[in-house]
Amino acid sequence: MLVEGIQYRSVWFEDEKLKLIDQRKLPFKFEIFEAKNVEGVAFAIREMVVRGAPAIGVAAAYGMVMGAEKPERSAAVLKSTRPTAVDLFNAIEFMSKNIDEGSDLLEGANSYANQVIEQCHRIGEVGAELIKRGAKALTHCNAGALATVDWGTALAPLRVAKDQGKKFMVWVSETRPRLQGSLTSWELYQEGIDHKVIVDSASGYLMKKGLVDFVVVGADRVTKNGDVANKIGTYEKAVLAKENKIPFYVAFPSTTIDKQVEKGEDIPIETRNEKEVLTIGGKRIMSQGVHALNPAFDV
Repeated sequence: MLVEGIQYRSVWFEDEKLKLIDQRKLPFKFEIFEAKNVEGVAFAIREMVVRGAPAIGVAAAYGMVMGAEKPERSAAVLKSTRPTAVDLFNAIEFMSKNIDEGSDLLEGANSYANQVIEQCHRIGEVGAELIKRGAKALTHCNAGALATVDWGTALAPLRVAKDQGKKFMVWVSETRPRLQGSLTSWELYQEGIDHKVIVDSASGYLMKKGLVDFVVVGADRVTKNGDVANKIGTYEKAVLAKENKIPFYVAFPSTTIDKQVEKGEDIPIETRNEKEVLTIGGKRIMSQGVHALNPAFDV
């Protein structure tokens, strides 16, 4: 991914530390967070220093490298962070097999990360074929390089299409309450891709007006029957797209498939702190005494 013209991964291992672009600080500050042990990696996942299912999985893989002396404990610490994104659990299972086989753990984690990146690039190559010149896309949450180490899932076709010289426009849903749309906007700006940010509730208006040609989103877990869990608000956009006869695409690498869960109803849905809804930028926006419900995903 480009940051001020320089290529970065959102997660990488260097000098015995896990380094991550601190997504809590974007788009206003570009800072690198360093995790020095498995507890630091768990903190980064839980507090959303890193977010996006594939990137969380890669962070967990490197976390297992750092916690190799006590692998069972390390796995338990990492698994306790966030329940919905299955890449986290798939990465830990992958690394646990490497431990059982006596393989080099750092090589294993690097292999896992590279697999994710290669699949995301392939998503971009295939998806770019669907993007016509002058098209207007709509996306929700952030499914770019920040969320996947590099290339992205939903944003990968847009990046490849831009590299192919195609001109198009992207509507970026702001994605309350964490405003991950600001991360998508930041990535698209860095890549020089034309876009505009909209409030979440404007999606239907744009679709009805004929201003959306297709919707593309990422995923946090895909079940055996094809049900998809993604950022809260994705379900509404899928229903609106169907009502308005607009193609709706979900982009994800194989690490996001849960081969153990049959259907969406069985996916554990994370409920986060109500403060995320009741405050913006640390300032309360609702009356004192008011409470909120804050599910992080829908199916």
